[in-house]
Amino acid sequence: MVFDFLRRGSGAEERRETKASAAGRLIAVQASGRVAWSPRDTGSLTRQGFTGNPVGFRAVKLIAEAAAALPLVLQDAEMRYSAHPILQRIGAPNPAQGRAELLEALYGQLLLSGDGYLEAVGSGGGLPAELHVLRSERMRLVPGPDGWPVAYEYQVDGRAHRFDVRSDPAPICHVKCFHPQDDHYGLSPLQPAAQALDVHNSASRWSKGLLDNAARPSGAIVWSGGDGQGSMAQDQYERLVSEMESQHQGARNAGRPMLLEGGLDWKPMGFSPSDMEFRQTKEAAAREIAVAFGVPPMLLGIPGDATYANYQEANRAFYRLTVLPLAQRVSTALGRWLSGFTGEQIELKPDLDQVPALSVERETHWRRVSEAAFLTVPEKRRMLGLPPLAEEGEGE
Repeated sequence: MVFDFLRRGSGAEERRETKASAAGRLIAVQASGRVAWSPRDTGSLTRQGFTGNPVGFRAVKLIAEAAAALPLVLQDAEMRYSAHPILQRIGAPNPAQGRAELLEALYGQLLLSGDGYLEAVGSGGGLPAELHVLRSERMRLVPGPDGWPVAYEYQVDGRAHRFDVRSDPAPICHVKCFHPQDDHYGLSPLQPAAQALDVHNSASRWSKGLLDNAARPSGAIVWSGGDGQGSMAQDQYERLVSEMESQHQGARNAGRPMLLEGGLDWKPMGFSPSDMEFRQTKEAAAREIAVAFGVPPMLLGIPGDATYANYQEANRAFYRLTVLPLAQRVSTALGRWLSGFTGEQIELKPDLDQVPALSVERETHWRRVSEAAFLTVPEKRRMLGLPPLAEEGEGE
């Protein structure tokens, strides 16, 4: 490395002074890079957090499958229906999907983007002939002058289809998560978990790169000037580089010993996984992802979580705090939307009495209500969420 200085003296001519660096035998340049976060649009988050991350993938699948498998009940102010056209339509929504597939796709879109869209096809004055889930990243809401949506535009293959939602019932059912800074679109759990996703994915890529490079951190081969030579000859340098590329790079050469000639020494230049607390960092990022989705880390196989006494308690908390609130929101919106096609005042909700994870809690609740002697039968039925019996009246 050479530096040039211009020295000016009184009455002396300008002359150039050349200074040789004492570190001529080895120059190592290292700088901390700028933090690079992944894009925050729906498509990028889905690729990074669902298709490209095992923790995000499992969290979304766990919630969507559990919520889609919940039994649903349909009732009005007078009775609970065991058979109804709305239940039949949800049970067979379209030729390609059944009830579980449709609801799993809807819950998945809601978790990945914060928005879920259902399209009614062929209503013809009654219930829709088919129900389809639309991809959230392709949908755009069109607000009216007052800010309320007047239409939705679905864009695919360079074409846009417009759904006018000013009629009642609307052809689109839009379910969204709460977003404090957006009036029209919901907030996906992937958004607050985005930084943890980047950390977890980067840690996985680092592990892969470490394994591909013989499971040891990067370093430098230092020339110490053997035999009094000031620098390595060009043919020696080229031979060393060629040998490194052919004999000591890639997973196939992992663990192969390196033979260094006189004057060469290996100096590691990097932190070991223990120095970086690598494993703890990755597990902490995985826990943050699980927390953002509301899944107990224990259910995802993430070690180091002692919040719940056992797996059953974690599973009950998962249903009570995550699955049921989401299923209640979606089923209520779906029932209200479909009842607009039939003109009925009905309620669609999960049947809590048929959820195995909550069987102990429900049994305790039923026993406590049934043994309350100061309550009448109608009051007990209301507390249990049941409609009144036709013959009920003043009965005790």
